[in-house]
Amino acid sequence: MIITRTPYRLSFFGGGTDYNPWFEENRGLILAVGLAHYCYITARYLPPFFSDHTSRIVYSKIESVLDHNDIVHPSVRGCLKFLKIKDGVEIHHDGDLPARSGIGSSSSFTVGILHALHALQKQMVSPEQLATEAIEVEQHLLKESVGVQDQIMAAYGGFRLIELGPGNHWHVKNILLPKEYLQALEDHVLLGFSGISRIAEVQAKKKVDNILQNKTTEELQAIFSLAQAAFEAFRQQTNFDVIGNLLDKSWQLKRRLADGISADWMENLYDTALRNGAFGGKLMGAGGGGFFFFLAPPYKHEKIKNSLPQIKVWVPFKIDQSGSQVIFYNGS
Repeated sequence: MIITRTPYRLSFFGGGTDYNPWFEENRGLILAVGLAHYCYITARYLPPFFSDHTSRIVYSKIESVLDHNDIVHPSVRGCLKFLKIKDGVEIHHDGDLPARSGIGSSSSFTVGILHALHALQKQMVSPEQLATEAIEVEQHLLKESVGVQDQIMAAYGGFRLIELGPGNHWHVKNILLPKEYLQALEDHVLLGFSGISRIAEVQAKKKVDNILQNKTTEELQAIFSLAQAAFEAFRQQTNFDVIGNLLDKSWQLKRRLADGISADWMENLYDTALRNGAFGGKLMGAGGGGFFFFLAPPYKHEKIKNSLPQIKVWVPFKIDQSGSQVIFYNGS
């Protein structure tokens, strides 16, 4: 039996520049952290004692199948196909945070599945290989309109700068900051769930279509420049009000990448947070709902929370430093 633990992610800057049609021609830049909230995958080979199924997949549903091609869950089906696994398996998923909420949960799931299946085959894999394979599964096998930051952050964790392009290339750098500054950053972050889940594919496809039609070139160039400025600000351990101001500028641009990313209720929520002391923030992920993230002085947190009854749950923020890990291995 194998158990993997794979972090979700919080993207600070550069979202939208990680879509291949953009960065292969123009370059992209992402600043993101792995969240110390996780997707857990348990996997084992299933003994051949069952006449009605050879594999069993347990997530929000339970699937029992005789043929892997009959698995409904696209990521599970795709990963088994990608790794050419024919033997019967049992796979269970558990997650700390809700799916379809802007924290990269789909890619954390894919990376966690791949990691577990490699471990079942007694194969050690690097974060680079895990990220590359997850991108291959999601973009090419499953034909999903996704970028590449989620898979990379799920595999690597930590506080990372991801340099993208030109061409289909990417490079990950660790952002090294003093422990005290990272602790202060964690203390300034507010992460709240709106209670609304959405399918990221819908918004992502709109973004890609707009990129291909050159409708958002100006916005993405500005988002790239803000990511560069934010990287320098972090490197210089700049005050968080400055970084919050960059976040606010980036969010105003992100809203324009596709119709439906934001809505009146989201704008009201965001504006209320700023009026009550937040330096800046954003709606996480592709847009349309999910998690909100704000940067605000700790002494303002309670006031901001009280002003936002729409937020159903406030989630503690801490940076994961390990990336995807095998936390239990019994390969006998």
